[in-house]
Amino acid sequence: MGRIMAIDYGGKRTGIAVTDPFRIIASGLQTVETKTLIPFLKQYFAAETVDHVIIGEPKNWDDSDTHATPLVQAFVTRFKKEFPQIPIEGVDERFTSKMAKQSMIASGMKKKDRRDKGMVDLIAATILLQEFLESQSR
Repeated sequence: MGRIMAIDYGGKRTGIAVTDPFRIIASGLQTVETKTLIPFLKQYFAAETVDHVIIGEPKNWDDSDTHATPLVQAFVTRFKKEFPQIPIEGVDERFTSKMAKQSMIASGMKKKDRRDKGMVDLIAATILLQEFLESQSR
């Protein structure tokens, strides 16, 4: 059984989280510059078995698209061309960045460290993946 990967795609940075091979635990993997995302994924997929990818779909409160929605859709199209053997699925990412910031505060992270947007992206991807895992076990 391969891992599940979550991608919190952004214009500048992308947070990536993965499960363990048994799909029990979601862990933050890395934050990468978005321009290097495809090469990073190629290298990771060559080293690890990933059976499924989820990507956060940015939506407004009223379910309308955000300014980031076309960027994510364009990436999904490219992902399908680059990695046709790996299914990719969009999942609602509303609240994940806010939840990431709240978890940073709750964990006692210093204000200076909470300004690290890469860390927010990494935690948001992990939350996205954990919520996905929980929804699959219901």
